[in-house]
Formats: sequence, structure tokens, C-alpha cells
Amino acid sequence: MRTSGSAQELERRRRQAVAMLNRGYTPAEVGEIFGASQGAISRWRSAYREGGPEALAAKPHPGKQPKLDERQTKRLEKLLLKGARHHGWDTDLWTLPRIAVLIERHFGVTYDQSGVWHVLKRMNWSCHKPQRRSRNRDDEAIAHWRKVAWPDIKKSPK
Repeated sequence: MRTSGSAQELERRRRQAVAMLNRGYTPAEVGEIFGASQGAISRWRSAYREGGPEALAAKPHPGKQPKLDERQTKRLEKLLLKGARHHGWDTDLWTLPRIAVLIERHFGVTYDQSGVWHVLKRMNWSCHKPQRRSRNRDDEAIAHWRKVAWPDIKKSPK
């Protein structure tokens, strides 16, 4: 599993580890300090010896680039915050298919539901189920009933 942290943070970690090795620390000591295996420490040292400081530099993230860049993702968030009704739906409930349609309308990019889910995760959004409550619900009447009527109805121990 990949260590958490940005590419720049991980690069800085590798550079600090190699600097400690060059000062005489053992790979076991450095590994314990940085929470890395001795094998990783040895690979970092070997890479440094063969390629110099550039060998420890952050590398581009492997895999396909996202269809929406960072600027577009921020714009999407603003669009979502306006609510689904603002964009023509009957309710303010955002669903994955609705968001996919919104993305296609505004950015010309198609996503399936799993792709939309990944976009939302990247935005640190999470899934919420709407609460099922009556439109006619009267919270004050409910609170009054709980204080006045419920104690009379509720059985109490003898």
C-alpha cells in the first residue's frame, strides 16, 4: 500500500532519509524514524548513489489523468452547491446519474456512475441518505407532546 502524503512530502522524506544515511545512521535506524522498511531505505540509497539527488525526485502519478482538472472540479462543486432544483430537477436530491448529466452539460465529459463517485471522493464529498420526514411535520407540537402527553402515557416502574 502506498504511503500517505503528497508527492512532494514523500520526496522530502526520501531526501531526509538519505541525508541521515550519509551522516552515519544505519538503515534500521532511519527506517524506524521514517516508518519505512529497511528494503525501502536501501532502494533510496541505491537510487541516490546511481542517479544523484534527481533519483529521489517525485515522479508523475501513474495511471490515467482525471477527465476534469482541478479548476473544473472546483467549478463542479460550486454548481452542486446551488442544488439540483437550480439545474432543473424536481427535488434537491443529487444522485450519481444526475451529477453525470450535470458534468456532461457543463464540461462535455461523460462519466458512468462509478466515475462520478470517484470525482466526488476526490472532492471529499460523501454519500448521504435524505431523511424521511413528513412535509407537514410540526417540531414544536412534537416537543410539546413529548413533554406533556408522553409522561402520562409512558408506563413507569412501580
